[in-house]
Amino acid sequence: MESLCKFISLFIVVNFCSCTQDDLKQVHVFEIQEIVLTAEKNYENPYTDVECWVQLNGPEFNKRIYGFWDGEQTFKVRVVAIKSGKWSWTSGSNSVEDQGLNGKTGSFTALAWTEQEKEENPNRRGFIHSTSNGHALQYADETPFFFIGVTWWAASTWRYPLLNKTPDPDWIPGPENFSFENLIHYRKKQGYNSIGIIAGYPNWAADEFSHTLVDEQGIGIRQAWEKSTSGTAKDMHDELGNRPFELSDKPPMANFDKINPAYFKSIDKKMDYLDSVGFVPFFETVRRDHGPSWKAYFDWPGSFTRYVQYIVARYGAYNIIFSPIHLDWIPRIHSLSAEEFNEAIVSWHNEYGSLPYEQPVTLLIDEATHRSLGPGNDISWLTMHSVGNSPRDHGFYPMLEEQFHFEPPLPTANLEAYYPGWEYPGVAGEVAKRNTDRDNYFGRTQAWGSVFSGGLAGHIYGTGAYDGNTVGEDEGERPTIWEALQYPAGEQVGFLSRFLDTKTSVYQNLQLASDDLHPRKSKDSQPNGLDGWAFMMRLPDKKLAKLYFENKCTIPKISGMLPGSEYELKWFDPVSGQWLNDSSIITSDEKGIVTLEAFPDGNKKSMKDWSLEIQLKQ
Repeated sequence: MESLCKFISLFIVVNFCSCTQDDLKQVHVFEIQEIVLTAEKNYENPYTDVECWVQLNGPEFNKRIYGFWDGEQTFKVRVVAIKSGKWSWTSGSNSVEDQGLNGKTGSFTALAWTEQEKEENPNRRGFIHSTSNGHALQYADETPFFFIGVTWWAASTWRYPLLNKTPDPDWIPGPENFSFENLIHYRKKQGYNSIGIIAGYPNWAADEFSHTLVDEQGIGIRQAWEKSTSGTAKDMHDELGNRPFELSDKPPMANFDKINPAYFKSIDKKMDYLDSVGFVPFFETVRRDHGPSWKAYFDWPGSFTRYVQYIVARYGAYNIIFSPIHLDWIPRIHSLSAEEFNEAIVSWHNEYGSLPYEQPVTLLIDEATHRSLGPGNDISWLTMHSVGNSPRDHGFYPMLEEQFHFEPPLPTANLEAYYPGWEYPGVAGEVAKRNTDRDNYFGRTQAWGSVFSGGLAGHIYGTGAYDGNTVGEDEGERPTIWEALQYPAGEQVGFLSRFLDTKTSVYQNLQLASDDLHPRKSKDSQPNGLDGWAFMMRLPDKKLAKLYFENKCTIPKISGMLPGSEYELKWFDPVSGQWLNDSSIITSDEKGIVTLEAFPDGNKKSMKDWSLEIQLKQ
């Protein structure tokens, strides 16, 4: 018996001692783990010379996850466990003789979050992906994700300063206590869960050159936002003065083969903060006006592909919606064509296979992805459609409807709609003054109309402060960030989630049904205006319909409902975000037609926009 006890004691000690510290490490699923590798060799240009990775193994997962250079001899790989259980990794690189990068191993155990912890931060529910029907988005645990974002394109820079301070819940937008944290908290209270952000603006700086610049060879160098009235470009460094790349020997053009990791360390902190508060950024690599110089003076598409992959390696462990290029417009000199950018994106996709955790990949683009990228081109990398930038009127909606009907279906959204506060380009010839009722109406109705045209993935709302006009700058022609933050349209876009009840999955199954509205458009409405059009989405079983009516709509009859059935009508005010107190019952006729009598104010032609829910009475 004594011998047996000694054997058991020895067995316990030996097995405990055989465990490494990594074996004992416990983390949560969907929690970023950073693996740090230190190269033994010195490289002339680690960004271009070295590619490193780990082979990550876990429950139902075995995949190469790429890393990135983070300065000096440091390389990092960010990994995430997507299921609870034991995970392990082994490092490797293209520098096979560097023992600092190759053959390193580690392991950890991933634990599930509690339901309460998931409620505190929905990013703990897992990575965003398409719903099974292809029309909407959801977390890994199938909880609905309806994204509401705002175009803070310059949020990667000093213009949105991260101060490492707890947000003030009572902050009133203004230059006082202006911080990234307060901005995010303000929008989060309004129902937002995303921001649109461009990683870098390498050729932009407040320097001696014009904000719009073409070199002696006729190559576009930049088409930047102007810094007030100075004539030069907005300065787009981080809070410490870092820029994304070193300068080339042709200032202000960047050397796209010499990246600056210090700049991206500032973005890391903002991405960590966004992740901690449950935001899912719409994340882009660079703006299109950098394309011409990139292609003319550097290896194309190789140099650009390398940068796209650097961004993916650095931020692909975060919950993001990814856009490989900000292609808001395709001017002849200050952008490459959609085909040229697509060539580089295809090259990246063929070599690396998209994002490591299969987050959505789309493109912020002029008009629509399916039109601007063109038929016949390889767009196998695209897992989400979009419309954006122009025409910023009713012309968006037929494009969204086309995308909704594609097979196989992909989620879609309007990523750059009408901008309140810009006073350009107007709607059907009408230019609304900044922050007037009409200006806010255009911003609100563009969001609601886009979603009700099939954009069930969500919506990105923008304002005239898209250029990040911030503390210490002359206001110039466009509003400051804090002024635009207070536009009523911003809060009203957030009411979409309330009306659709996006906490449940019912809205994800809605189908386009606007053709069953009679009339769909008021007689005096302009074809591309934003007045007089009605929208309807409906469940296939016809037990539920959601409707949106623009200003100046004629009250319609609704066909295609269940014959001889009682429906409950509930009106919702998109301006106040409130359901009206009184509901009513209406019965469809023997042909399934529901005849609406009037809008809530008693008018047969709306004097404002309205929303309506029609549900079969139980």
